[in-house]
Amino acid sequence: MMDENKFNERIQDLVEEAEDKPVRHEKKEKPQLKESIYSLRLDELKDWLQENGEKPFRATQIYEWLYEKRVKTFEEMSNLSKPLRDKLAASFALTTLSTIISQESKDGTIKFLFQLQDGYSIETVLMRHDYGNSVCVTTQVGCRIGCTFCAFTLGGLKRHLLAGEIVEQVVKVQQKLDEVGERVSHIVIMGIGEPFDNYDAMMNFLKVVNHEKGLNIGARHITVSTSGIVPKIYQFADEQLQINFALSLHAPNQELRQKLMPIARAYKLEKLMEAIKYYTEKTGRRVSFEYGLFGGENDSVEHAEELSKLIKGIKCHVNLIPVNYVPERNYVRTPRNQIFAFEKTLKKNGINVTIRREHGSDIDAACGQLRAKERAQETR
Repeated sequence: MMDENKFNERIQDLVEEAEDKPVRHEKKEKPQLKESIYSLRLDELKDWLQENGEKPFRATQIYEWLYEKRVKTFEEMSNLSKPLRDKLAASFALTTLSTIISQESKDGTIKFLFQLQDGYSIETVLMRHDYGNSVCVTTQVGCRIGCTFCAFTLGGLKRHLLAGEIVEQVVKVQQKLDEVGERVSHIVIMGIGEPFDNYDAMMNFLKVVNHEKGLNIGARHITVSTSGIVPKIYQFADEQLQINFALSLHAPNQELRQKLMPIARAYKLEKLMEAIKYYTEKTGRRVSFEYGLFGGENDSVEHAEELSKLIKGIKCHVNLIPVNYVPERNYVRTPRNQIFAFEKTLKKNGINVTIRREHGSDIDAACGQLRAKERAQETR
C-alpha cells in the first residue's frame, strides 16, 4: 500500500497547481529515453528527413511500413536506402515495448503487460465488442491522482509516457490481431494514468492514430477520459475535435467525490461541472459520465436522485460501472438488484444511461491489477 504522507503530498501538489501556486516539491528529471519513431506526426517526420539530407516524400513510405505493413525492424523497410535505414535506427527506437505477459479471457478480452525501455511496466487491454475491437491504452507509468478505488495509483506516478509509447500499444495489439485477420476499430484512453496530466503526448498520439496515413482510426471511434483536471477540459474543448469525451464522476456531491477521488480537493465539483457545460456548449457534443458503483458508498436510490439533479440539462450519457474487486482496496460490488434500481431511477428522471458490459472477469481485469500482481515493486 502507498505511504500516506507521500499520497497527501501528491494531492497537495495538485491543489497548488490548481491555485497557480509553485509546487513545493522538486520534480524528478525526465528519463533519457530513445525517441520512438511512432511519436512523429507525418509533418514532423518530413521535417526530420529534410534536416537530415533526405527527401521529404520518404515520410509517406516510412508511414506505410509502420502503419500498413507494421514491420518490426528498420531493416525491413526495403524501398529505403541502407544509409537512411541506418540513420533511422541511430535516431529512433522502433520497439519500445516488450510483452511480459498476456492474459486472454474466455470472452476474448486480452490484457497485455508491457515492459518499457527503462524497465517500468504498463497495461494495455484489447476488448472485443459486437461493433469491433477496442484497445484501452495507458498514458503514464502509474498515476498521481489517487482515486481510492484504483490500483493504478499504487506507488504513485513514475513518469509520463512518450507519444510513441502510447501509439505503439495500439500497434502491438494490431500485430496480434493481424494473426487472425482482424483490426483495431476503436480506442479508449482509459488505461493507467490521467491522460490530461500528459496532455501534449496524448494530443500527439491522437493526431498519429487518427491520420489517414497512420492507423486511420476515426475520431468518433476514439474516447478520452479524465478524472477532472478543469483547465485541461477547457483546453480540450477549444481543440474542437470530434473525439468522444468522458468524465470519471463517481459521486453526485463534493463530499463523497472528495472521499472517492481526492483530486476533488484541487478541482471542486461546482467548478468541474462549469467546465463540462463549457465543453458541451463549445463543441455541441455530449459528455459521458463514468459512474462506478461501490457497494454501500455511492449506489443508493438517493444517490441516483442526487446525480440526476446534478447533471440535469447537460447533453450527456451515464455509463454505470459495476466495480471490479481489487484486492488492494476495500470496496465491494453493488448487488445486482441495486444496480438496476440505480439505473431505473436515472431513467425515470430522463437521464440517458447504460450499464457497462463486464470484460475479462476471469483474468486480472481490474484497473492496474495485473501490473500490481506481476510487478509489485513498482506499486509500492
